[in-house]
Amino acid sequence: MIYKAVKTEEGSFSPKPKPNKMTMEEEEEKLLSTIAASEPNGDAAPMTTDSDSDSDSDAADQGAVASAGVEYQISEEQKQLQERHERAKQELLRKRRASALAVPTNDNAVRARLRRLGEPMTLFGEREMERRDRLRMILANLDPAQQESLVKSHEDDEAANADDSDFEQEIEYPFFTEATRPKALREARVHIARYSMPRAALRLQRARRREEDPDEDMDAEINWALGQASNLKLDCSEIGDDRPLSGCSFSPDGTLLATCALSPVAKLWNMPHVTKVATLKGHTERLTDVTFSPLQNHLLATASADRTARLWNSEGEHLLTFGGHLDRLARIAFHPSGKYLGTTSFDKTWRLWDVETGEELLLQEGHSRSVYAIGFHPDGSLVATAGLDALTRVWDLRSGRSILTLEGHVKKVLALSFSPNGYHLATGGEDNTCRIWDLRKKKSIYIIPAHSNLISQVKFEPQEGYFLVTGSYDMTAKIWSSRDFKPVRTLSGHEAKVTSLDVSGDGHHIATVSHDRTIKLWSSGTSEKDQEMDVD
Repeated sequence: MIYKAVKTEEGSFSPKPKPNKMTMEEEEEKLLSTIAASEPNGDAAPMTTDSDSDSDSDAADQGAVASAGVEYQISEEQKQLQERHERAKQELLRKRRASALAVPTNDNAVRARLRRLGEPMTLFGEREMERRDRLRMILANLDPAQQESLVKSHEDDEAANADDSDFEQEIEYPFFTEATRPKALREARVHIARYSMPRAALRLQRARRREEDPDEDMDAEINWALGQASNLKLDCSEIGDDRPLSGCSFSPDGTLLATCALSPVAKLWNMPHVTKVATLKGHTERLTDVTFSPLQNHLLATASADRTARLWNSEGEHLLTFGGHLDRLARIAFHPSGKYLGTTSFDKTWRLWDVETGEELLLQEGHSRSVYAIGFHPDGSLVATAGLDALTRVWDLRSGRSILTLEGHVKKVLALSFSPNGYHLATGGEDNTCRIWDLRKKKSIYIIPAHSNLISQVKFEPQEGYFLVTGSYDMTAKIWSSRDFKPVRTLSGHEAKVTSLDVSGDGHHIATVSHDRTIKLWSSGTSEKDQEMDVD
C-alpha cells in the first residue's frame, strides 16, 4: 500500500491510504518494516497529540509513522529534472569560479600553462580566445591548492625569463651578416665611398646651379621631354625567341639590345633595325634577367634559374660565372661604376659580386621572403632591394646598414628604379600600383593606380628622369610624367603579358618584351638634329 503524508487538523502528519490497494495485514506489515528501518538512524522520536487516552494505541501508531520519516515516491521524470537542475547548478558555480580566475592574455603564456597541465597546447582550428577559454575551464576544475601551486610556478618561470631577457638586452647586438671575404669587402666599401661622394657633390652642385640660373627653364625642358614621349610610336616588332621573353636591356650607347627568354639562351640585337647579331649559350635553365654594363657597350650579364649569373661580351663569349645562391635568381643590376654586380634570389638573399674576379663580396639577408628586384642609386652609394614580403629596403653600401624600410605595398614588390634626381624611388608590384618614394621624407608621396594587373617593370628615363615607364601583365606599357605623375601615353600592341622594358640612354627609344615572344621598339620619330641637341 502506498502512503501519502496528510496534515491533520491537530497539526501532525499522518499517512492517508489509497483505498482498494492493499489489505489491512499488508498495511501493518509495511508500517512495522518502515519503523524498523528508521530506528537505527535515531529518527524514532515520539510525537505528542491531543487525542484521547482511550486511543493510546492509535496515537502510538501515528507517532511511529510520523517518526519514521515517510518517503515520497518520485517519478523518473522528476528524477531527471532534479539531476539536470543539479548539473546546471554545478556548471553555473564552475563558470563563476572560472570567471574569477586570472588567465594570461598572452598566447605564449597560455600555451605554456596548458603544457604544464599536460593538456594539448592547441587543438585543430582553435583560435587564441578559444584556447584561453579552454585553459580557464581547465583551471576551474582544479582544486584551490592545485591552482595556487600552478600560479606560483608560472610566476617563478616568468621572473626567470624576465631576468634572462634583461641580460640578453644588455648584450644584444645589431643584426648583421658576416662577410665571407672581409678584406675584399672592406676594399670594395672604400672604393664605393670614393666613387659616390664626388658624384653626389656634382649632382647637388648641378641641381643648385639649375635652380639659381635664370636662363634655365625646367618646365620647358620637361615639357619638351614629355612631348617627345607622347609621340612615341611602334617602330619595329620582331619575334625574339621560341619561348616567352623575360627580360631586355639597352647598351649604354643604345646600339645593342639584349633579350632573354624562358630558355637557356640570350640574344643580342642591333638597333634600331632589330637584327640578331649574337647568341649567348651556357646556362642550363631558363633565364630570368639580362642587363648591360653602364660603362661598357661590350659587357653584359645574365641571370638564370640554374642559380648562377654569367658575364658575357658582345660577341657571345662567356667570361665569368657567379655561383653561390641556393635557389633560382630573379633580377640582376650593375653598380654605376661597372665594377660590381648585384643579384637577387629566391633563397631570401641578395649578393654583391666583383666583376673583375668573380668573387662574392657580400651575402646580405634581411627579407623574410624571396628577394626579387634590385637597383643601384645613380651616385653608387645606395642599393635598393624589394621582395615577395611586400617590403623595399634601402642599403648603404659604404657601411652595410639598412637605412630605410619602405612599407606600403600590400602584395609582392616586383620592380624598382631610382630617379636620376637622386631622391625619388619608384616601385611596382602585384597590387597593380606604382609608388613613388621620397628618400628625403622617407615616405611615399604618390600612389599611381597604374594598371589593371601586376606591374612587372618600372624604369625612369636615364638622363634626367623626366618621365617614368611602367610595364604590366595587362599587356600594356605606360608613360608617366615625373612632374605630377600623370599619364602621358599608353603603349599598346602586345598580345600577352609585358614582362620587361628598358629606355635607351637618350630617352628616344623604349623596348618592351612580352610572353607573346615579340620585341617591340617604340621610337619618338625625332630628327637626328633634335636627337643631337643637348638638353642640359
